[in-house]
Amino acid sequence: MRTGQSTPAATHLIKIAVQAALGLRPKMQIFGTDYPTPDGTCIRDYIHVMDLARAHIDALRYLRRGGQSVTLNCGYGRGASVHEVIEAVKRISGVNFSVETATRRPGDAASLVAASERVRTVLGWRPQFDNLDVIVRHALEWEKILMSRRIKTAI
Repeated sequence: MRTGQSTPAATHLIKIAVQAALGLRPKMQIFGTDYPTPDGTCIRDYIHVMDLARAHIDALRYLRRGGQSVTLNCGYGRGASVHEVIEAVKRISGVNFSVETATRRPGDAASLVAASERVRTVLGWRPQFDNLDVIVRHALEWEKILMSRRIKTAI
C-alpha cells in the first residue's frame, strides 16, 4: 500500500478508528447514537483514496478532450454507519479498542450518500475498491507504514 491519509490530526472516522486499533489513540468517540438510521449512528459513503484519485484522473482526461466543466459526485452510492465502520476496523485489526459515545455534533446529517451515476456516465469512472473491508484493510496497512516511518525517523 503506497497511498493513504497522512494528516496527523485527522478527523476522518476510518483513520481515527484505525489509529485507535493500533494504539495511537487511547479511544475514539461516536458523536450521536440517536439518528434516524438503522443503528442510530450517521451513515456516510466512504470512498477508497485510489478510487477518488482515479476519478480525478478521469476528470482531467475528460477536460483535456474538450469536455465542459461539470460538477460530479464521487462515491459508491451507498453508505456505512459509524458502528459498521468501527466493527469492520475491530474485526480486521483483531483489536477491541475503546469506543465512547458523545452527544451529536452540530450540523451532522444523519446520512450522506453520493449520487454517483453522473460521474460514471460522464467520465466512465468505474471504482475498483468498492468494499468497506478492503478500504479498512488498506487504511490499516497505510497507518502501519506511517508508524514504521516515524519509528525509523526517531532512531
